Amino acid sequence: MGGKPCIRGLRITVYDVLDYLASGMSEAEILADFPDLTRDDLLACLAFAADRERRMLSVPA
Repeated sequence: MGGKPCIRGLRITVYDVLDYLASGMSEAEILADFPDLTRDDLLACLAFAADRERRMLSVPA
């Protein structure tokens, strides 16, 4: 997947899941469209984004 972080080795990137959430898809819709995903996977994507944002803000300019 071009070096992008994937969920548990699936061919679904963290960024794809975050895009689905940002576009307004509900958790239930995402899980229905991607039966290999779990609620914990979605929460892990959000945690990844939060951690990445936190790291970006702590880097000195």
